[in-house]
Amino acid sequence: MATVYARLGKELFLNIHNISRTVRKEEVALAAAKKMAQDKETVLHIVMLPWLAFGHMIPNLELAKLIAEKGQRVSFVSTPRNIERLPKVSQNLATLINFVKLPLPKVQNLPQNAEATTDVPYDAVQYLKKAYDALEEPFTRFLQSSKADWLFYDFIPFWAPSVASKLGIKSAFYSICTSPFLGFLGPPSFLIDNDSPRQKPEDYIVVPPWVTFPSTVAFRYYEIMRIVDSLSSQNNSGFSDTYRYGASIQNCDIAVVRGCTEFEPEWFHLLENIYQKPVLPVGQLPSTAPVGSEDNETWRWMKDWLDKQARGSVVYVAFGSEAKPTQDEVTEIALGLEKSELPFFWVLRVQRGPFDPDVLRLPEGFEERTKARGVVCTSWAPQLKILEHVAVGGFLTHSGWTSVVEAIQNEKPLVLLTFLADQGINARVLEEKKMGYSVPRDERDGSFSSDSVAESLKLVLVEEEGKIYRERIKEMKDLFVNGERQNRYIDNLIHNLKKLSNV
Repeated sequence: MATVYARLGKELFLNIHNISRTVRKEEVALAAAKKMAQDKETVLHIVMLPWLAFGHMIPNLELAKLIAEKGQRVSFVSTPRNIERLPKVSQNLATLINFVKLPLPKVQNLPQNAEATTDVPYDAVQYLKKAYDALEEPFTRFLQSSKADWLFYDFIPFWAPSVASKLGIKSAFYSICTSPFLGFLGPPSFLIDNDSPRQKPEDYIVVPPWVTFPSTVAFRYYEIMRIVDSLSSQNNSGFSDTYRYGASIQNCDIAVVRGCTEFEPEWFHLLENIYQKPVLPVGQLPSTAPVGSEDNETWRWMKDWLDKQARGSVVYVAFGSEAKPTQDEVTEIALGLEKSELPFFWVLRVQRGPFDPDVLRLPEGFEERTKARGVVCTSWAPQLKILEHVAVGGFLTHSGWTSVVEAIQNEKPLVLLTFLADQGINARVLEEKKMGYSVPRDERDGSFSSDSVAESLKLVLVEEEGKIYRERIKEMKDLFVNGERQNRYIDNLIHNLKKLSNV
């Protein structure tokens, strides 16, 4: 009988033990599920502080929209006039994106109402940077009351990460420029210190020693000379752009970079090595059409003209909101378009804001001679909608990355003509990958002829020899605009932001 009781006791113990194990497993699974649910329910508040250039503000807004679509809150900080000029966001995102208007402090030599680089001549941009630096105090006051989890900031406000750190807010340097450009710039210590290995313009026209893989990515001499003033701390803003980049990168918690590892893996790997901190790609951020753009009267007359042109025949010409060709360059571009005998739609900025004294002019008789097959538009034009039109067969562009992405998402081959900033580096990347053809230029002064413009356009749009550029753009489209891939990049970004901020 004792043996029977012992056996029953052992069985009872084992049953209770098994039940306890099952309960514990269920409790662990329930806790994990609860944590996942809480993670999904946790809403981040991200403050975005872009530089006052539309080539920077628009990619910031595109990222803000993608973050808001995931249910996270964004405060987008800029000046009143810039916010009024930004594309409107859809109704369903308006509750999650808060536009914060900070008036731009007045600075001597900066024209009244000038709040973006598009409003002023190139020489006055340094005063705009100085005014932007004066936003530090009002921005600090806003950040103190914002209850933000993260600050995303551009390269100009190099002071922003220190402000965030003092308030216990994590910071991310968000670069709208690509990983090849950042990789070419090099380690933050070189950008900040005066003993940088780059001491003269010629040092920027060779591949730097920290780029250990085969590459042709470097500036041309004429490209670096066009922006050499921004490399000097003697400019009127008080800080060189290289210093701003270096301090911005050195003081952030993480770097967030526009681009994807499938397109430029070696460059992202290089950044991780030279930054010694997390570098998160956020995809190519393909542009979305502004809300209500379908009914725009400006677009209607443009569409009417494009509808009359043969499929794939039109050259679209535009150089962004900042790049302004010289008068000689405008003349050669115009005569090149005329000699190409191709239909064209040219968006020409004749001056940078109302205070620009140098108003560009077309060659005498040009518009009359080409009116049967060309349009020159000197006001705003909806670039994305123009590139979407089937009549457009190619794009003569400055190589600004937003324009490049918009061309690729619409399968338009690229003819490249660089002017400012990172455009030369972008052009080298596109040349390497056979995604764009650069107009031949003099290596020293950057001059080019109307014949080289005409020949480049015909090569890329029409001739058999240029078929590789037309086909390559189509091949790259999925890599740039695949919705699932872009979605994964944003999911990964938000996951890492929550993980790093312990929310």
